[in-house]
Amino acid sequence: MENYKSFFKNKKITVMGLGLLGRGIGDVAFLAECGARLTVTDLKTKEQLKESLKKLKKFKNIKYVLGGHRVEDFKNKDMILKSAGVSLDSVYIKEAVENKIPVEMSATLFAKMSGIPMIAVTGTRGKSTVTHMIEHILKSARKKARPIERSFGRVILGGNVRGVSNLQLLKQVKKDSIGVFELDSWQLQGFGDSKISPHISVFTTFFADHMKYYENDMKKYFSDKANIFKYQKRDDILVVGSQALPFIKKWGGKFSSKVITPKENLPEGFVLNIPGEHNIYNANLALEVARNIGIKDSEIKKALANFKSVGGRLELVRNFKGVKYYNDTTATTPEASTAAIHSLCEDHNIILIAGGSDKGLDMSGVVKEMNRCCKGIFLLSGTGTEKIKLKLKNAIEVDSMKKAVILARKVAMKGDVVLLSPAFASFGMFKNEYDRGDQYVKIVKSLK
Repeated sequence: MENYKSFFKNKKITVMGLGLLGRGIGDVAFLAECGARLTVTDLKTKEQLKESLKKLKKFKNIKYVLGGHRVEDFKNKDMILKSAGVSLDSVYIKEAVENKIPVEMSATLFAKMSGIPMIAVTGTRGKSTVTHMIEHILKSARKKARPIERSFGRVILGGNVRGVSNLQLLKQVKKDSIGVFELDSWQLQGFGDSKISPHISVFTTFFADHMKYYENDMKKYFSDKANIFKYQKRDDILVVGSQALPFIKKWGGKFSSKVITPKENLPEGFVLNIPGEHNIYNANLALEVARNIGIKDSEIKKALANFKSVGGRLELVRNFKGVKYYNDTTATTPEASTAAIHSLCEDHNIILIAGGSDKGLDMSGVVKEMNRCCKGIFLLSGTGTEKIKLKLKNAIEVDSMKKAVILARKVAMKGDVVLLSPAFASFGMFKNEYDRGDQYVKIVKSLK
């Protein structure tokens, strides 16, 4: 889009949430470059945001309000840009709405301002892998796209992707671009507010998650997710995984798009180089999307065969002295860790690193799977660990990732698997789930 600079120039914008992951930094830098008059506010302190602030040091058109929010920063503005995870009953957002100030989110702004066709993926589990599979297939094929009725060139990956600023992506947009976005429930709030849905949407799975945020109300959680298809038109497509389909039938209401549910098995001759039945499920979703934009099965087959795991999602880090080390740090729910353990389980061969901060979810299923498949379990300290440690055989609590990896190495024998798949959130011991995975990868790669 060519006129984004003039759109943002001199606009008074409050950015709610800078964060540490890079997305907020990129969005703020983009708006500053466009000449917006910015107020950046965050609950974190100046000290906590030190690294983020360092990257924005050169901009003189940014005012910072840190360590809390102020009501006055949500008045007399042209726009509020809120980050994901802002509470549903935020008094500051309520203030902006009452003052008729547009409240936007970066992924929604990209969708509206880019003007390009979008494929988007949501779901409790599997959305990252499916998003990257689709991007990989499209980049491999670049064929005629039937429903979109144009050839596509640049494939733009965005949404809930580590370190990616959705506003910065506007610089990459060309007339023949196509967007492939991973959207979490929070980002989809912005689509709901704007009453828009992507052209092709994928709903992978639906399990209990973020229940503290949604006050243990699964329907409220689903309601945010449902914005991915709620405003689709008759020519649009919704690809739904079989696990999520009953929830869409129950709570989805009336919507106009064509619904496709993939088969359970991949077509004959298709192979994946990443483990797990859940990844066959994921690949089938990506396959249906690719088919419905006119990509031939032969092209899809070739692309899926050389697709590699997404970082932090059952990612093979190293095969060291006959022991395979996997990083599955983004497994922050019991269902995710159950899938990972089940994928690699062969006769009690797993040494598991798990544990962390409790999310208030039912852990009985994953505890059963841990006991069935794991010859050793090292639990990272946290409220979640306290919840399950007495129910596990062969479990030892540790106070650092380094200790966990060193002890796991001592237990592991040739043919075994060391798996980081926490089943809990990362709060407490780590900055975030990526920091947890990064520490694991660094230690594993340093083993001698």
